[in-house]
This record gives sequence, C-alpha cells and structure tokens, in this order.
Amino acid sequence: MADSAPVLVIIGAPGAGKTRLGKRVAKILAVPFIDTDKRIVEQHGVISEIFSQQGEPAFRQIERDVVANALGENAVVTLGGGAVLDADTQADLAGKRVIQITVTAEAVQSRIRDSKRPLLTAGVEAWTALVHTRQPIYDRLSVKSFDTSSRSLDSVAADIVQWLRNTGE
Repeated sequence: MADSAPVLVIIGAPGAGKTRLGKRVAKILAVPFIDTDKRIVEQHGVISEIFSQQGEPAFRQIERDVVANALGENAVVTLGGGAVLDADTQADLAGKRVIQITVTAEAVQSRIRDSKRPLLTAGVEAWTALVHTRQPIYDRLSVKSFDTSSRSLDSVAADIVQWLRNTGE
C-alpha cells in the first residue's frame, strides 16, 4: 500500500454514475482511476457470485480490504455503494476529499433495469429503500454532492474538476 492519499473519493448510490464519472475525472486530472468493485472482481470473482456463495458478510470483508488498500493510493477512487457501511471505512474517509454522487429514483430506473447488483434485484423500490437507509452516511462522509439525474457526465465531471481546483487540488 502506497503512503499517500487519494486525490478524490467518490461515494453514492448504486447507479448514480460513480464509476463512469470517476474515469472522466481521473482522465482530466491525468491520475490513475481505481474502481474498488472492479478490483474485487479482478481479485475474487463476480460480486453477485460472492454474495450468493459466501454471503454478504464475506463480501463486505473482501470489500473492506480492497477499499483500505485503494484509499492509500494517489488516484481517483470510487467505492461501491455499500462500502461506506463499514465503520473502519468511515474512519478512513475522515479528512479525505470525499464527494457524493446523487441521482433521482426516476433517473436511475433505466440504469438499474436488468441489474446484476445483488441488492437491487427488486428494482427501483429496492434501490429507493437502500438509498434511504444509506443517505445519512453518504451525507455525513461527503463534503460536496453532484447530481447526475439530468446532466451529462462530461458536464458533471467538468464541475467536479473545477471544484477540486478551486479547493486546492
């Protein structure tokens, strides 16, 4: 694990666009991009299979380890929607530049249709309940929010980069 901090950590609801946005921001800033869910898949296999074969607690432990390592790297880092549930991860995010990506239920509906996300198989109703439960954590951990409901991701990414530059990054 590198002895540095991430340039930016992106958290928020499933389907909000964290990964696609993170890639754009990292490219503009010319820094590496880390998607912790992608790392989990690369190192441990498909997330839905981990859930079904080992259960959510086993997945959350794997996720915690991957997140802890990623937060030690100089990169734009996106966390899976539930990674913030871990108390150690919450503590690790203290003092880091953390933004939240939000999206409305109406806008996310088409994004999560046919989702392979294990906690969203019941559709937008499950998504709404999940977000409602996690929202206080997202709000507490993030210093700023950006919404992807009705704007292009390129436009939102430009706003994020401008905000980073204005806050000393």
